[in-house]
Amino acid sequence: MPLIDAHCHLDDAQFADDLDDVIARALDAGISAIITAGADVATSRAAVELAEKYASVYAVVGIHPHAAHAFDDAQLDQIRALALHRKVVGIGEIGLDFYWKENAPRAIQERVLIAQLDLAVEVDKPVVIHDRDAHAELMAILARRTSPRGILHCFSGDLAMARAAIDRGFLISFAGNLTFKNATRLQAIARELPLEKIVIETDAPYLSPLRGNRNEPANVARGAEKIATIKNVEPRVVADATTQNSKMLFRME
Repeated sequence: MPLIDAHCHLDDAQFADDLDDVIARALDAGISAIITAGADVATSRAAVELAEKYASVYAVVGIHPHAAHAFDDAQLDQIRALALHRKVVGIGEIGLDFYWKENAPRAIQERVLIAQLDLAVEVDKPVVIHDRDAHAELMAILARRTSPRGILHCFSGDLAMARAAIDRGFLISFAGNLTFKNATRLQAIARELPLEKIVIETDAPYLSPLRGNRNEPANVARGAEKIATIKNVEPRVVADATTQNSKMLFRME
């Protein structure tokens, strides 16, 4: 089946010793493209370097809310420069995270998010948004701005939020946690959303469908199979739709 992993972190130290094998397993599993995300300037550069090294890998670059405390104009300029690379297909991983109390204050996170939403409009590329315990605040920011298209990565909101995001031009991205036995609420949301508004990611090396194991892009096939079961369709139908969705969003050949 043709599949795209819409979001992962190939620069993570967990892949340091066997990344060639990880990429090979993904290709063997039918994964035609992998989008690896930056979280700050350094990891964004690493994402671009991986995209240069592997034909099937593309990058998104940005400042994660966990790194918002260090954000300044110089960092924004560096992300802007990286965003112009031919294999950079979006701005991310950006967003809001109010779960971890040690993160930057909310006002700073919001300022950093807004600056990068504006950058995405400037460079005409989609955004990959991280949202944890900040649903209302995120949607309020998106409602106040001329927002770029994008995905809500590893979606964790409710059905009303998903539909509101879709109305604003976003796609909903389901990660490996969709396959968890206790993910009944998330599975119910996936059942209700149209396939043309869904993409699949692994968020590797995190959220493995094989609990206790490192996640990797090849496992995006397990996500497709789970959505197929939820929607009572063939896995190829899900694979074809979500692959086309990712290609259109990220303007990939």
